[in-house]
Amino acid sequence: MPLIFFIFLLISAAATISSVSATDHIVGANRGWNPGMNYTLWANNHTFYVNDLISFRYQKTQYNVFEVNQTGYDNCTTDGAVGNWSSGKDFILLDKAKRYYFICGNGGCFQGMKVSVLVHPLPPPPSSSAATADGVSKPNSAAARAWRSGLTESLCLGLWIGWIWLGSGWI
Repeated sequence: MPLIFFIFLLISAAATISSVSATDHIVGANRGWNPGMNYTLWANNHTFYVNDLISFRYQKTQYNVFEVNQTGYDNCTTDGAVGNWSSGKDFILLDKAKRYYFICGNGGCFQGMKVSVLVHPLPPPPSSSAATADGVSKPNSAAARAWRSGLTESLCLGLWIGWIWLGSGWI
């Protein structure tokens, strides 16, 4: 039994250390993909990273989504579109660091239904010590503290579960 507990702790710690979560950016938030919204303002309030999702929510009988190039975006045309969706609940993986252009191809683009997002490369994982410009190491940076805090919480949770499982007489 102690071997199983030890393996459980190792797996829990590894999952915490290596977990990276993508963000699902819902275009227009609770107002969705509809005419009359300022999607440029919405996009400027979000930071997009590789492997994030952008999702569009709309009435599928009225609207759709096309991924286009900058010319298609500027002119509201779907010529040369590289993707199109029409389910009303579309989840699109942003799998490259680049600028993406999305428009509504049913005429909604002329009513503001277009959005452009800049996707950034994934940020590097937090290091245990962040060096400053003068080369002095600062092991208590916010990123390092957050990482250590998450690891500590996971280990404590694992130990607590193990104590209940093994030490309380349940088994």
